[in-house]
Amino acid sequence: MDFLQPLTWADALEAKATQPNSVVIAGGTDVMVELNFDKHRPEALIDLNRVSDLAQWTVDDGRVRLGAGVTYTRVIEELGHLLPGLAMASRTVGSPQIRNRGTVGGNLGAASPAGDSHPPLLAAEAEIEIASVRGVRRLPVNDFYLGVKRSALEPDELIAAIWVTPPTGAEQFSKIGTRNAMVISVAAFGLALHADRRAVGTGIGSAAPTPRRAPEAEQFAAASLDWDGRRPLDDAMAREFGELVRSAASPIDDVRGTAAYRLHALSVMARRTLAWAWHDYQRAA
Repeated sequence: MDFLQPLTWADALEAKATQPNSVVIAGGTDVMVELNFDKHRPEALIDLNRVSDLAQWTVDDGRVRLGAGVTYTRVIEELGHLLPGLAMASRTVGSPQIRNRGTVGGNLGAASPAGDSHPPLLAAEAEIEIASVRGVRRLPVNDFYLGVKRSALEPDELIAAIWVTPPTGAEQFSKIGTRNAMVISVAAFGLALHADRRAVGTGIGSAAPTPRRAPEAEQFAAASLDWDGRRPLDDAMAREFGELVRSAASPIDDVRGTAAYRLHALSVMARRTLAWAWHDYQRAA
């Protein structure tokens, strides 16, 4: 197995073009598990840890450009005020050591249905900046996931950054696991209130072959909420929202939980996150 350690972004793209079957390693929280258990033996590893450009984030015309190499710890400490949903999800990832190493870009690249960053990125309607020696393109995060651990990345492409316009309303995230910490999710849900355009964003995790949104639930909530008067949330409306989120999922039974439990959990999490976010929106008036 070859081990490549580019120092610049241009070198990294050239390395991926030269060895398209290579596997990228950043934090290593997914890659090293597969290597240690001999589940995958790639022709080459491309270590991106020395590419400093990937570890930067900026704000450009109100949009956050989050480098693919920014760690969960930095999201929590530096971006909680701009991307609270992603920061909430980041706090649930592994242990402090894993959060110090793991990156949002790596979570995206793994494309696991259970990745914790996916629901808030979906709810915030993020875009993924993808690059190769052929050029740069942006893809809505909703179109990035193609199947279980399959993404829209071409063999010679790398994730450069994630673009997010911070939602103008509140955000929330909820996750259920078999214990309270250091656990992969049984089900997860992210929600964002886009108050400026009277829209609601959702993100479902670990309850379908890919992370996904719940379009019918989004449309129902957006039309039902009292955006101007900010009246209290109606219980019947919140329950209906939860049921619509539930109907958007297609989970399976596995060692972590049954499909029936995941569906029930999603409906409860959707109802609760909507109530929490709406409460925050009311307080911000």
